[in-house]
Amino acid sequence: MYVRVRVTPGAKKEVVEKLDDLRYQMTVKEPAVNNLANTRVKELLCDVYRVESGKVRLIAGHRSPNKIFDVELKHHNQT
Repeated sequence: MYVRVRVTPGAKKEVVEKLDDLRYQMTVKEPAVNNLANTRVKELLCDVYRVESGKVRLIAGHRSPNKIFDVELKHHNQT
């Protein structure tokens, strides 16, 4: 599932705002250097969707405030 995130790095406080099911606006304290802001956004998405770190990947927007993440959700097969 692809999730779009608009990120504002270097903020005084962290905010995660859900715009709809697949779009978020986030402000993070980490600066946009050495992948710090991207890493923090990934951590926040892991918390939101309750998945491990390996289940969230940055697909597009590595150097842009508009990012697309691929989130692999858990699927339970009940038989």
